[in-house]
Amino acid sequence: MDKREQLIDIATKLFSERGYENTPLSVVCETANVSKGLISHHFKSKDGLLREIFQKTTEMIVEINAVDKQNKTPNEQLVELLESFFSQLESDRMFFQFSLNTMLQPRTREVLKDLISERATFILKSVTSIFSKLDKANANVLSYMFIAELDGIAINYLAGDIDFPLLEMKQHLLEKYRN
Repeated sequence: MDKREQLIDIATKLFSERGYENTPLSVVCETANVSKGLISHHFKSKDGLLREIFQKTTEMIVEINAVDKQNKTPNEQLVELLESFFSQLESDRMFFQFSLNTMLQPRTREVLKDLISERATFILKSVTSIFSKLDKANANVLSYMFIAELDGIAINYLAGDIDFPLLEMKQHLLEKYRN
């Protein structure tokens, strides 16, 4: 892994654990064993580093939403999307924690305003394209509800409840959207 990717990985981990505001650039540099000059060279600033990480996490969301729309029914597409979401939630908690932290902090929301808007638009369009085949008249509201369900599950799962019924919730949603 090159230094640029190493910086992205380390900063993602630190921003996820501590929050962007509570992670000085000096801690990122110390942990990565690099100078601040290297961060400036690759990202210009701490905000630039944050934007790069957010763009990489958006690429992961695009992958989660990459369902086969040609050869599958809308319900099969929703099931595939759910399978991908839950798999990613379980395997990459840090990704979801980073996204949650950055979306809820006023300072990071301002730095990422355009990227957050692009991500939200992509997700909504992707989900709406599926729901429009199931219920064209209510596709928009159904899409918002579907996204809210997944957001709520992710937030509650990340809150750290040891007994969070993630598998049961996944099964319930799969049953709900298979029909």
